[in-house]
Amino acid sequence: MNPPHPRIYLSVINDLSGDQRLHRIASTLSEAGYEVHVVGRLLPDSKALEARPYTTHRMRLMWKKGKLFYLEYAIRLFLFLLFHKKGIYAANDLDTLLPNFWVARLKRSTVVYDSHEYFTEVPELVHRPRTRAIWVRLERWLFPKLKHAYTVNDSIANIYQSTYGVRVKVVRNLPFRKPFPPPSTSSNILIYQGALNVGRGIDLMIAAMAYLPEYQLWIVGRGDVEVELKEEAKAIGERVQFKGFVPFERLHELTCQATLGFSLEEDLGKNYHYASPNKVYDYIQVGVPVLVSDLPEMRAVVENHGVGEVLSNKERTPELLATKVREIVEDEPLYQSFKENCQIAAASLNWEEEKKRLLEIYQAI
Repeated sequence: MNPPHPRIYLSVINDLSGDQRLHRIASTLSEAGYEVHVVGRLLPDSKALEARPYTTHRMRLMWKKGKLFYLEYAIRLFLFLLFHKKGIYAANDLDTLLPNFWVARLKRSTVVYDSHEYFTEVPELVHRPRTRAIWVRLERWLFPKLKHAYTVNDSIANIYQSTYGVRVKVVRNLPFRKPFPPPSTSSNILIYQGALNVGRGIDLMIAAMAYLPEYQLWIVGRGDVEVELKEEAKAIGERVQFKGFVPFERLHELTCQATLGFSLEEDLGKNYHYASPNKVYDYIQVGVPVLVSDLPEMRAVVENHGVGEVLSNKERTPELLATKVREIVEDEPLYQSFKENCQIAAASLNWEEEKKRLLEIYQAI
């Protein structure tokens, strides 16, 4: 008789509602027989979570941001994990790694590190050298001690391996496989889905709408620069629609209606440079061709699968972006070839295939 699967704690610093990667991983481990507990935080505007096949716990914190927030979260997470049944401790990103590491040591258990991004190179830290230095020191101390780590793409994995001498595996941000939607009439809807933060190229998308009068732009998400973006969009009018936060369980319905998907991150630090955004794979999964930045991981997906175009750095102006959109959408044979290639790529770029890598990691522990 096989021994029962252990309990796994997945810790993250967000409120769980929009974290597709975390949901896919937790669901997969739960279906594989593990007892999965996901720990996050509860924000004042957090929505109730829909039913999930794993246990969730969201902590209400006194501090909302800054150093005291991170300190409070680390202490609360440490105490939560310490006083619950022993398990495997999976930290999602560097901001949850320290409490997981110490609890695993105290309980003589295993810590697993899932790096969702190149944390110490995010734009929020690149321009704050003192704060970044703290996170870099923490990473340098903890990473060489890890035995089980994985991240979102080969570029980031190779950087970690060359820097710290630790083998880092790859589990990509691929969506669940869904039935390919039926062909739809031309909607001329351009879509961006994701965080509304600095460096995502959203202001460029909005400005380009002045040269695309017969198109709509749907912006799906919330973030730090939402107010500024809405102010910029007033000149365009109702053709730019802010859809707000949409739970990932319902995001699929919106994405299916789009004509072209944007992922136009700026080259602001190594995190964006090596990014593998969820949204690119989400677009492909429903047959929506993509227009992406000229950054290595996104460019590789587009060129290897023929699912869209790359916007060169020279083309990052409103007029040239609008021209690129027309070249893709209004060239019917080209556009249809992109859609057909999306359907082919969707058969391999999906979570049902990718989760095999995840299960191999936990089965080896």
